[in-house]
Amino acid sequence: MQLSATEFILYVADQARSSAFYGVLLDRAPALDVPGMTEFELAPGVILGLMPEQGIARIISGPLPHPSTGAGVPRCELYLLVRDLDAAVQRAIRAGAVVVDEAADRDWGHRVAYFADPDGHVVAFAEVMA
Repeated sequence: MQLSATEFILYVADQARSSAFYGVLLDRAPALDVPGMTEFELAPGVILGLMPEQGIARIISGPLPHPSTGAGVPRCELYLLVRDLDAAVQRAIRAGAVVVDEAADRDWGHRVAYFADPDGHVVAFAEVMA
């Protein structure tokens, strides 16, 4: 299979709140911001989408639980490699992220800090250790 692009979509309780949070966290404006979907381009062909729980619930509820039943339960991790971990940590704090684990050297060769976004999704900023 050959992919032309990749989009990761987080289900969020409040699209406007999450859009504002990720705008500060990622230090960029959304590429798309319409009712029902906000998208941030992370890299060429790599998109982070934010979709309201109520919108996706119309599609998946029944066979799957309503997304709001997982509120605050870690359901995914965004692991983002950055060139300046200290600056990324400061952006996360300015955005209002909850610190989960302070920046530390990890045995896989990255220095990583873990945060939670307003919906409890885990966001990790990492940089390659020298």
